[in-house]
Amino acid sequence: MADTEDWERLAKAKLEAINESIPREWRVKSLPSREQQRDVTGGFIHQYLSDEETEITEADATAIVEKTSTGQWTAEAVIRAFCHRASLAHQLTNCLHETFFDAATKHAKALDEHFAKYKKPIGPLHGLPVSLKDQFHVKGVETTMGYVGWIGTFEGKKGTGKEKVFESEMVTELRDLGAVLYCKTSVPHTLMTGETTNNIVGYTWNPKNRNLSSGGSSGGEGALIGLRGSPVGLGSDIGGSIRIPAAFNGLYGLRPSAGRLPYEGMANSMDGQNSVLSVVGPLAPSISALQLLVKSLLSREPWLHDPLVHPMPWRESDTKLPAETSLTFAVLRHDGIVSLHPPVRRAIETVVEALQKQGHKVIEWDPPSHKRGVELIMNAWTYDNGADIRAAFALSGEPMVPQIAATYGGKMVDAPPKDATHIAANNVAKREWQKEYMEYWNATKEVTGTGRPVDAVIAPVAPFAAARPNGYIYYGYSSVVNALDYTACVLPVNTVDKNIDTVDPSFNPLSETDKKVAETYDPEIYDGAHVSLQLIGRRLEEERVLALTEYVAGALKG
Repeated sequence: MADTEDWERLAKAKLEAINESIPREWRVKSLPSREQQRDVTGGFIHQYLSDEETEITEADATAIVEKTSTGQWTAEAVIRAFCHRASLAHQLTNCLHETFFDAATKHAKALDEHFAKYKKPIGPLHGLPVSLKDQFHVKGVETTMGYVGWIGTFEGKKGTGKEKVFESEMVTELRDLGAVLYCKTSVPHTLMTGETTNNIVGYTWNPKNRNLSSGGSSGGEGALIGLRGSPVGLGSDIGGSIRIPAAFNGLYGLRPSAGRLPYEGMANSMDGQNSVLSVVGPLAPSISALQLLVKSLLSREPWLHDPLVHPMPWRESDTKLPAETSLTFAVLRHDGIVSLHPPVRRAIETVVEALQKQGHKVIEWDPPSHKRGVELIMNAWTYDNGADIRAAFALSGEPMVPQIAATYGGKMVDAPPKDATHIAANNVAKREWQKEYMEYWNATKEVTGTGRPVDAVIAPVAPFAAARPNGYIYYGYSSVVNALDYTACVLPVNTVDKNIDTVDPSFNPLSETDKKVAETYDPEIYDGAHVSLQLIGRRLEEERVLALTEYVAGALKG
């Protein structure tokens, strides 16, 4: 194990390298503190951009591809604009781990040359900048996943021959589709917390309200896309890690079921834990961007290169919803464990009222115990009692951040890993709970009035609009979706209003955890933060869930 001086020196050098990778002309000499400027989105960041850069970076992914695929915009101009805005985003929120702007510009120029010669795009993502969570391996670029001990290695190992050479399967697919990759975003070391913080870049802040977290573990993606430093990015989700950053940053984010999109060749924690699989999915400011990315990736038949991907092409028929007046939704207002902050409760009522105004039926969701689901997934996360994670920390001697130590430190350090009998028992219990939940969903056809079970469930992503630093202590609202392996998509709803979302003086907590979560809410601190929910569908219903989310978003706009 290295001593403290060694890991701190390595971390400092890595951070300096990240910051130095930003072109000098894009560095802002004097930025306001978080106290001076809470919200750095929109007009604030525009002051550092040209009109052309603003126009390009405010465009939706589908609009960008339309222009780059017809020669209206060059891929080079597009990627330069996003590299500039990403550089600003990092200086404001600490959202980047790696930049490879020169390689991206070179690739964009090659795409422009192809278009000039053949008058047609490379593929459906021609010239589209795509950002990546720092789990993806990209040639010429390091992957630290927030660990100091992974600096200069391949997933903590030296001399493998894979260092800065190996690429994840999805990276290859994206390049073949015409996407331009240009940066990798910050994560919490281990990936196992809803706040993004590590000993290299520090804490990644929420650009809409820099009192708060950008979420985790795809928090760098959330902050970057929230500041429009990327039109679409890819994260991963084992307990909410796509949906949490999407929700905290007012974005759409898809958590597909396991095996729909290729995870092959990505770095991960606790690799080989198969009870609850981490999945990869997109985050973006629009539903159309998610649809574009998923549809394009599936066109590459990823099941031919990733043994865990289902041979399931994009199903256009599943995007066609029943007659608009025959939809039925369920709403989860409380999971029986932790209560919601006032802004989240208001968001739920806002969505319910919008759907009822359109003539849709909304029923209450009272499913099998979510407490059981939370216990089952926590068991899966701790099969080895943190041995894999602690081995990664031991490479450098760096300490766990408090958010990680709360789960994987303390008594767990001396506990033995679970044996095969324990793991098998947890898998059986999970299957039985999933079956019970499935039949509960099926039974709702008796009350919907459509002859079908409910089309989707409206639910919180978290009990709060966003977490305060070191305040994410309950993951039940997001993690049960992973335990069920259901498809879910984040739906931005509104923002916190301190004059409306006041503290409820009559609140009576159900438990100490419920009390602690409630105590983190302060209308003054939260004012202006994004508030989002999730639409939950059943397994492998990605096309349908995206279509339903798009419809509900339209209903919110009236």
